[in-house]
Amino acid sequence: MLEHINNTTNNSASDAARLTLDVASEKNATDIILMDMRSVCSFTDYFVVATAESRRQMQALVDDIDDTLRKLGTKPNHIEGTTEGGWILLDYVDFIVHVFSPEERDNYQIERYWRNAPVIFKIQ
Repeated sequence: MLEHINNTTNNSASDAARLTLDVASEKNATDIILMDMRSVCSFTDYFVVATAESRRQMQALVDDIDDTLRKLGTKPNHIEGTTEGGWILLDYVDFIVHVFSPEERDNYQIERYWRNAPVIFKIQ
């Protein structure tokens, strides 16, 4: 269920981050959030955070996000992490996508660490 939390300005980074949120939802990721990082950090505008229940789902999710955004001309600046490590980061400069296993999501507690960042959308 998509829950609109806040409204931000419409820009290409915001649109791409929201599209990423949609892809994650279509791939049955859980605990998907879009955070507005502009007021709390200088290195990116948005975080998309999602949980994948298996390594296979994680890889499929990362591949679909990458494929979808590449079709629109958006390529990651870099990708780090592995399915074996339970966390993959796709850095698109203006937004960063974090895909976690449930265990690593609980371990990193990214929402708690960046708790001052407004949550724009949340899909339970």
